[in-house]
Amino acid sequence: MCYSKVLLLSTILLVACNSSKEKNKVPENISKEIISENSKEKINDTVPYEDSVMLLGKANRKGLQMEAFKDWYNAGYKDYNVDIEAIETLKPLLKDVTITVFMGTWCEDSQREAPHLYKILDAANFDESKLSLITVSEEKTTPEGFEEGKNITNVPTIIFYKDGNELGRIVEYP
Repeated sequence: MCYSKVLLLSTILLVACNSSKEKNKVPENISKEIISENSKEKINDTVPYEDSVMLLGKANRKGLQMEAFKDWYNAGYKDYNVDIEAIETLKPLLKDVTITVFMGTWCEDSQREAPHLYKILDAANFDESKLSLITVSEEKTTPEGFEEGKNITNVPTIIFYKDGNELGRIVEYP
């Protein structure tokens, strides 16, 4: 049953990205952070990347709508057509599920798929507080080590949990 849930989600979401670029050390002391309204936890932290910035660490939808990312996020969200029939099938399967997404704002596949995922979850009335968005460097790492023990080799990686247990994940492609 759990595998059928993951299979259904896999058919809805297409994801892929594996960077083969040289590893770049991310400066830990150069960042702009936005403090979460309800806590002192760093969220939507940016670091320099090429001629712009990338998100690194915990993030949320507001982070993806920041100036550096809003063009691809807003266009991807607006242009994606949700399959209403699939959404109706998906809704009960998402009950009591939490989702953790590892993505890179530098990754074209993450740029394509993250807005689609948000639109699908919005259409399914998924409680966004049950979604954790972790943005990683090209090495698939974060300064806080959120990726440790998760075997994140490609982004985006979408992991589904129920009762604290991993149901399955979408990595690279369904």
